[in-house]
Amino acid sequence: MPVGTQAKLLRVLEDHKLRRLGSKVETSVDVRVLAATNKVPDDAVASGELRSDLYYRLNVFNIHMPPLREHKEDIPDLVQLLISEMSAKHNRKAGAVSEAVMNLFNNFTWPGNVRELRNTIERAVIVCDSGMIETKHLPPGFGHAIMRTSAHDPDAIRMGVGTTVGEAEKMLILKTLESTSNNKTKAAEILGISLKTLHNKLKEYGSSTAETDAGKEDAIQSEQ
Repeated sequence: MPVGTQAKLLRVLEDHKLRRLGSKVETSVDVRVLAATNKVPDDAVASGELRSDLYYRLNVFNIHMPPLREHKEDIPDLVQLLISEMSAKHNRKAGAVSEAVMNLFNNFTWPGNVRELRNTIERAVIVCDSGMIETKHLPPGFGHAIMRTSAHDPDAIRMGVGTTVGEAEKMLILKTLESTSNNKTKAAEILGISLKTLHNKLKEYGSSTAETDAGKEDAIQSEQ
């Protein structure tokens, strides 16, 4: 949320009043706010992205939502639930995943969390022509490391000890984009994430082309 809008929200929370656009009359409101962020709040406050006064006003009751990689024991149940949901949505007959697929799921870091798992399952359900989802039904390249060990390989990604997961993820995404000549659709497919997730990641990294390219791709898809 833009900082200017944050100030307006803070005033509503403090005064319990708002003025509709174009109106000169203030209206009393009684609301409960559920706010969410994919950033570390303290870091966002320090960088100026989040107003400290709004954060402290909202942070009455905090619920930490751990990433999927921190509660992988839930993956089997989530997979079964999503298969049932997507099979009904697309009128398909997929009912389970193979042991090989489940092993890939359990060993994957899921940078896009449950949303990425949902997209992966939905794609698999659509292309699956039987009751069992196999590895061939997963996005191309899913679960395969893109990083190489050869120092002379132009596609290699070198990371030193101490590199954080976030930094490694950023390096991998940017390198994959480079290898696809900035073809985001292809890069998202290789990375096993949705195109929207990729755009959100690029926006998070501060990529100047993320929003522009997103608009171009949306326009192309609309024309098609």
